[in-house]
Amino acid sequence: MSTPAVLNVGFYNYVMTDKIVALVSADSAPMRRLVQSLRKSGKIIDATQGRRTKSVLFTTGEEVVLSAISQETLAKRLNTGEMVPDEE
Repeated sequence: MSTPAVLNVGFYNYVMTDKIVALVSADSAPMRRLVQSLRKSGKIIDATQGRRTKSVLFTTGEEVVLSAISQETLAKRLNTGEMVPDEE
């Protein structure tokens, strides 16, 4: 059985690639309001390690993942297959 592909969303936090629906910038006011309302309802997984949120990952479930990495960088990682950093 093969290992499912995961995307490194920063600081050794990973999201399964088959669960990602959308990668969105967190810069707009509507997105910030959405994140605040989801935070109140407990549906946020914060993977920023206290840093500024740059992107929001929507998943197939109810959870939304916050990342300190831009959505362009995350999309590039998805397209190039750079999922897990080299571990030695």
